[in-house]
Amino acid sequence: MRTIGEAIRELRTARGLSLEELAEQMNKRYGSTINKGMISKWENGIGDPRLENVRQLALFFDVSLDHLLGINHSVEIETIAAHHDGEEWTEEELEEIEAFKRFVKMKRQEK
Repeated sequence: MRTIGEAIRELRTARGLSLEELAEQMNKRYGSTINKGMISKWENGIGDPRLENVRQLALFFDVSLDHLLGINHSVEIETIAAHHDGEEWTEEELEEIEAFKRFVKMKRQEK
């Protein structure tokens, strides 16, 4: 499983940004107070960003929080699809099935 720091580094380098450039652009866009040292620590697994910084990073890079956190739902979705007797499902249909599954689990926990 990929760490949040690895995801940040991957996204930052894919955009051709230095640590300093990322910090400057984040601070300008969101009024945050991060610096290149903080980003370096996150990328090297020395610390984790605060939740608000994670939200801002997801917005900045236009990715989901799951993507940043290394959460991969595809294994679960593939498992669900495997229980449908070989029927073909679109990615959208699998997402709907997964959402319904979460809903049912939530209802179970409320009881």
